[in-house]
Amino acid sequence: MTDSSATGGPATGGPGPAKPTPPEAPELIWLRPERTGRGPRPAHSRDSIAAAAIGIADAEGLDAVSMRRVAAVLGAGTMSLYNYVPKKEHLLDLMLDAVAGEYRLPAAPSGDVRADLADLAHQQLGISRRHPWLPTLLLARPSIGPNALRYTDHFLAVTAPTGLGGGARMEAMALFNGFVTQFAQYEQTAAAGAKWQAELVGYLGRAAAGGEFPHLAQAFATAGPPADPDKAFDRTLDRVVSAILAPTSDI
Repeated sequence: MTDSSATGGPATGGPGPAKPTPPEAPELIWLRPERTGRGPRPAHSRDSIAAAAIGIADAEGLDAVSMRRVAAVLGAGTMSLYNYVPKKEHLLDLMLDAVAGEYRLPAAPSGDVRADLADLAHQQLGISRRHPWLPTLLLARPSIGPNALRYTDHFLAVTAPTGLGGGARMEAMALFNGFVTQFAQYEQTAAAGAKWQAELVGYLGRAAAGGEFPHLAQAFATAGPPADPDKAFDRTLDRVVSAILAPTSDI
C-alpha cells in the first residue's frame, strides 16, 4: 500500500492534484473563432477592422496603422478592438488576407499554364500597385489566411499539368510570388528616389567606362534606352516561369 504521507495526499493535509493548465491561445488568428456565438451581435468584424486598417495604410503608409487609429476610423474604443484582434500582428495578418481576396480566380485553370501564371502575376502586381505597403509587409511577415489558401490551391491547380510534385510546385509558388513582390518593391523604390536612380545610373556608367569592369561595359553598350516597366516585367516573368516549370528532382 502506498504511504499517503509520502505523496502529500489527503492523509497529510497536503495539496491535492494540480489544477490543469488552461490551453494556450492559438498564435494564428485563423485558429481563433471570430465570435463564440454567445451574447449580443458584435459591433464590428474582422473584415471591417481590416478594411479600416487598409484604408489608413493606403493613404498614409503602414507605419500609420495602429489599433488606436483603426478604432478612431470605426468610432470604437481602442481597447474594445482587442476583443476582435488580440494584437497588432494579427491586424497585419488580416490586412494581408483581405488584399489576397482581390484576386479574381476562375473556377478552374484554362489549361494554358503560362497564360494562367501570367494572369496571376499581373493581378499580384496590380494589387501591389494599389497597396504600396504590401510588398514590404509580405517580405517581413508572410501569412496564409483563407483568401491566401484559395490562391495557393489555384496556383497548385494551374501547375498540376507540369508533372512537378507537390513540394516542387510549392517551391515554385514561393519563387514566383517572391519575384513579383520584389519587382513591385523595386518599382516603388525607383519612383520614390528619382534622384537616387539617376545618380546610380551615372555611377554605373562611369564604372563601366573606366575599363576595370569589361563585362559591365559590354552590358551597358548593348543595353539600349531604359525599358518600359511593364515590358520589363513581362520579359523577366517569362524567364522566371521558364525556370519554375523546368523539370527537376521531385520532392
